[in-house]
Amino acid sequence: MAGTVLALCVVVGIAPSAAQAAGASEDGRLPVVASFSILGDIVREVGGDDIRLDVLVGPMRDAHTFEPTPKDARALGRARVLVVNGLGFESWMPRLVEAAGFKGRTIEASRGVQPRRLDDEDEAHGHGSADHDHDHAHAGHGHDHGGVDPHAWQDLANGVIYARNIARGLAEADPVHAAAYEARAEAYVRALQQADADWRQRLAAIPADRRVLATSHDAFGYFGAAYGIEVLSVVGLSSEAEPSARAMADLVTRIRAHHIRALFLEQGGNARALQQIAAETGVKPGGALYADTLDLPGHEASTYLGMFHWNTQQLLQAFQAP
Repeated sequence: MAGTVLALCVVVGIAPSAAQAAGASEDGRLPVVASFSILGDIVREVGGDDIRLDVLVGPMRDAHTFEPTPKDARALGRARVLVVNGLGFESWMPRLVEAAGFKGRTIEASRGVQPRRLDDEDEAHGHGSADHDHDHAHAGHGHDHGGVDPHAWQDLANGVIYARNIARGLAEADPVHAAAYEARAEAYVRALQQADADWRQRLAAIPADRRVLATSHDAFGYFGAAYGIEVLSVVGLSSEAEPSARAMADLVTRIRAHHIRALFLEQGGNARALQQIAAETGVKPGGALYADTLDLPGHEASTYLGMFHWNTQQLLQAFQAP
């Protein structure tokens, strides 16, 4: 449906003008498009006032279910730089690029990240545990990540890689402001590294058998691997997926075995499945976690670092509960 709409928008003359295609900006700033809110915040930190930023999938919206519109095609058509996550996350991006006639520079923020790979069985069944010793079916709804978990931003060390890749790409597109991009990126990297060290220390103080995260969506694999947390999820990588009966029964068994103290719903995730599991296990739902999106402006989780602070605080409270 969206692909048809985008194709039509180009045919009927919504495609960018020659001046827009050349990247002209009325205020002289570099026109940049970022694919989704978390990436947009990192781009904003690095780009500062030297860029004019559009974010396609804004706060509290799901990039898995996103359907591009003619407005998105116009925004991308005006841009000189497109910043994407990569790792198969933005499955809708190729048709949007084609519809917009985008010819600018594409920055793949995750370039150089060590990807979390899922073996064939894991990809088919949507494993959500760090040790992958359980299996459950999951319907992928067309979101084929090619055996790779795309949620690499859930490890702050990967956030450092993202920031430096973005700075490098912006500098190449806009050499006049290269030094400013680099300086902002390195200041931001220092903040990310400090937060990473702080959270590692605080989480490491929790006994290992308490560091178990049960949630609805397998978006926290990098987080679990980085910070020593076992992750159990009802469904696989796509937040759209519907859990099978086997998946539900499997997670109930594991929650009881691990004496889980709280279940966490991802913002915008499958509340119904988690509520059912809570009812069966007697474990109360904990606070909502942010996986693929930031919160609306004015809230703690409205930035990348704020999202990490929120998520980790929710987990620490649950892990430390009597």
